[in-house]
Amino acid sequence: MKLIVGLGNPGSQYALTRHNIGFMVIDNLASKYGINLSDKKKGLLGEGTIDNERVVLVKPQTFMNLSGEAIKPVFSSRNVDLEDLIVIHDDIDLEFARIKIKVGGGHGGHNGIRSIASHLGSKDFARVRVGIGRSMHGEDVSNYVLSPFSKNEKIELDALIERTTKAVEAVINEGALMAMNDFN
Repeated sequence: MKLIVGLGNPGSQYALTRHNIGFMVIDNLASKYGINLSDKKKGLLGEGTIDNERVVLVKPQTFMNLSGEAIKPVFSSRNVDLEDLIVIHDDIDLEFARIKIKVGGGHGGHNGIRSIASHLGSKDFARVRVGIGRSMHGEDVSNYVLSPFSKNEKIELDALIERTTKAVEAVINEGALMAMNDFN
């Protein structure tokens, strides 16, 4: 079983912001594979199958900085191994629309990843990093990631979500190391 987590913030005011790209990919996976997400204690969860692999899709509802609080109980109750955890998140250090898969490493200043690593006691899980770039106007990082995509970015957003979905599918089917060859 794979535990696939998309990071974001709950609430309609955050729905189309850069920080919520993980939620958007989970929604796409859920729609594509007919997996219904329902409200559990600290997250929206759905169980189903992606390419003959049992999966649990998760959208933490604890806000980004506390993502680990939502992930830890699901991770523990499903007896998921670290190598079966896939976390999808935004990354300001990657140019917009670039996708990079990695296993382990630091949190790179991403508080959602920091929280998950802290709660799980390890940072050795797969991440599908989705580039949102940095503000061209020197805007504060928090304001930037919590702002909507630009007009030009919105044009590419659906294709980016679909490519990220394919990256997640590759990690499920081939493993993170093989998927890196296709997407990094």
